[in-house]
Amino acid sequence: MKILTVIGTRPEAIKLAPVIRALAAWSDIESIVCVTGQHRDLVEPVLSLFGIVADHDLGLMRPNQNLNDLVAGVVAGVDAVIDQVRPSWVIVQGDTTSAMGSALAAFGRKVPVAHVEAGLRTHNLKSPWPEEMNRRVVDAFSDLLFPPTLQARENLLLEAVPGRIVVTGNTVIDALQACAQKLNDDDDLRQRVDAGLPQFEPGRRLLLVTGHRRENMGE
Repeated sequence: MKILTVIGTRPEAIKLAPVIRALAAWSDIESIVCVTGQHRDLVEPVLSLFGIVADHDLGLMRPNQNLNDLVAGVVAGVDAVIDQVRPSWVIVQGDTTSAMGSALAAFGRKVPVAHVEAGLRTHNLKSPWPEEMNRRVVDAFSDLLFPPTLQARENLLLEAVPGRIVVTGNTVIDALQACAQKLNDDDDLRQRVDAGLPQFEPGRRLLLVTGHRRENMGE
């Protein structure tokens, strides 16, 4: 069985890396990785960290391209890879344009789609834009849907999506545990990380804030 996993952005790389590593452990699965070329400087270190080498690189980023340009590039690029490798499944993650375009390309080729992190909803197509639309589109025709939470599963059930739903939890936790294990197993790496993060002093209280979404940043 051939399984094609498509990665566009850094969050996709982080959350799909544990899935790709798990697939590689199965002797009867040929795992094929395709990157779109978005966020290249952010994606490549993540893949390197997990020991993943891309089999196909679409190199889609162009100066001044708009969203529709990117969608067209993803669909055409992934379609060409599908035509070449003839996968049994295509795996995408999340709500990115690369996930939506890749799933659309697979659907057009009648290749089953598996959606990691399915079912997330704000119920507002304008927020986040275009991610809310992207994830709804992918969920609408995915054959396997992997929601991270029971609430995400409920969203999918209310929408009566036709695919099989399996609650898996969030694969970013698998990525976190893999990195923690890597630090435990590699004394030199752990020392270098500790030296670069002096703020992690024993007993020091920390507040972690994630605020990367553009809608959190105001004007």
